Amino acid sequence: RPKAILCISAHWYTKGTKVTAMQFPRTIHDFAGFPRQLYEVQYPAKGNPSLATNTKKLLKPISVELDEKWGLDHGAWSVLKHLYPEADIPVIQLSIDFSAPASYHYNLAKKLTSLRNKGVLIIGSGNIIHNLQLIDFQKFDEDDYGYDWAIEAHEIINNALKNEDYNSLINYEKLGKAVQLAVPTPDHFLPMIYALGTKQKGD
Repeated sequence: RPKAILCISAHWYTKGTKVTAMQFPRTIHDFAGFPRQLYEVQYPAKGNPSLATNTKKLLKPISVELDEKWGLDHGAWSVLKHLYPEADIPVIQLSIDFSAPASYHYNLAKKLTSLRNKGVLIIGSGNIIHNLQLIDFQKFDEDDYGYDWAIEAHEIINNALKNEDYNSLINYEKLGKAVQLAVPTPDHFLPMIYALGTKQKGD
């Protein structure tokens, strides 16, 4: 059971790097067109200003802004509510700097690894195949349905993970047309890069 959680969500995509530092982060419903019940979900976990400050120090010389405005977006709470439904573990979020390449995020994540030894659970929350413009909603609920490019991208990325070929994943733009279609923007892909960067020997 972790002492605290640090979440890197695809839905906090900023210029520069920020970390939430408030005592009581709000639940953010940053989506549209979904059932009313989703907008009523609250995840009242406490924040952890001390962990936020320590994270800022840990990432030096990278400049990290302590943020008092954001909260917990649905990339965070939609996962956490299933892992820890009582919302009884403090949570902070680290934003994803949209101006930096994947290699930057991988190296930044490596600096976070020591937090694991202090009881902090680090979560990368995204969606590796995430092209909303090409979803076929008519077949969305069919078992085993997927575009050929999505299935190919799934296999390419899974094989790279199994083989620990992280260099290919960091340079995902070079993995061919299928992966380009699966990852039209990096926001949902980069949380996985953070997870890989915090991986320790034996994981």
